[in-house]
Amino acid sequence: MNFEKHTVTNFLPNHILAPLTSYFEIITLNEYLNTRNVTSPHTHDFFQIIWFQSGNGTHKVDFQSYTIVEHSLFLIGPNQVHSFDKSKAYNGYVLNFSENFIVQRDSDVDFFLKCSMFNNPFQQPSCYIGSGNQKKISEYIEQIQSELAQDESFGREELLRFYLKALLIQVQRHKIQLEHTSSAPSPFIIDERKNMMIRFVNLIEENYHKNLTVSEYADRLHISMRTLSNLTHNLVKKTPSSIIQDRIILEAKRLIQHSSLHINQISDRLGFKDNSYFVKYFKKHTKKTPSDFRNKYQ
Repeated sequence: MNFEKHTVTNFLPNHILAPLTSYFEIITLNEYLNTRNVTSPHTHDFFQIIWFQSGNGTHKVDFQSYTIVEHSLFLIGPNQVHSFDKSKAYNGYVLNFSENFIVQRDSDVDFFLKCSMFNNPFQQPSCYIGSGNQKKISEYIEQIQSELAQDESFGREELLRFYLKALLIQVQRHKIQLEHTSSAPSPFIIDERKNMMIRFVNLIEENYHKNLTVSEYADRLHISMRTLSNLTHNLVKKTPSSIIQDRIILEAKRLIQHSSLHINQISDRLGFKDNSYFVKYFKKHTKKTPSDFRNKYQ
């Protein structure tokens, strides 16, 4: 079972801002669903904001199904496997953009937008946008569309980047408000400890296939192993090693279910020198062998 890997070059030229130095596009959800093969599991190498203004159904992201209601908003990061319902009618917008479009400098805001809001294993990839926030997001969408109509205008890319960041910041503020009113603890209202946790997760994302030890991760974060262990325990009730293992298993599931790679090829890609050890490792964490897991979805 192969998954489709969408890249920038797969998209229709009239939706891409060719004069921009980095990739950005906006398209209605209806047109997106009618012109692109996205009802089967697929992944892409850019960031994606999906705003379901109307329609009901489910959206699958990394083996989990999430309910879609009016004004659901999904934040999908590079390499996340997701799929849309077949034969469902939705209205809304899809915004696609590359990493170098959103991240222009080494700032805390840029880092947070990239590494916490997207592909974050400790929060859902979706949220419900209330009526007040809906109006604000609609205004930013209108500003983006208006700016796109100004062909080759001075500072166009900077303004588009500003509107996109403003939209994401509004979404994050809304999520923080929800977290404050919820009885469930949430680890991602910004502070120094939580930023360090995000940096740890981002390091795992970059190195999970390299067999780094917890000590090596701590060294790269310039903290002690004990500090790292206390951090993960206090914020997510997990050990650093279990967080690393979770990421390896997630990638293994993605490749087993949605690629045609042989099990030994997946083992090699994930940094396992011994294929038999990978099989044991996967079964220990999922209660299934890689072959059984693959056969379940065929």
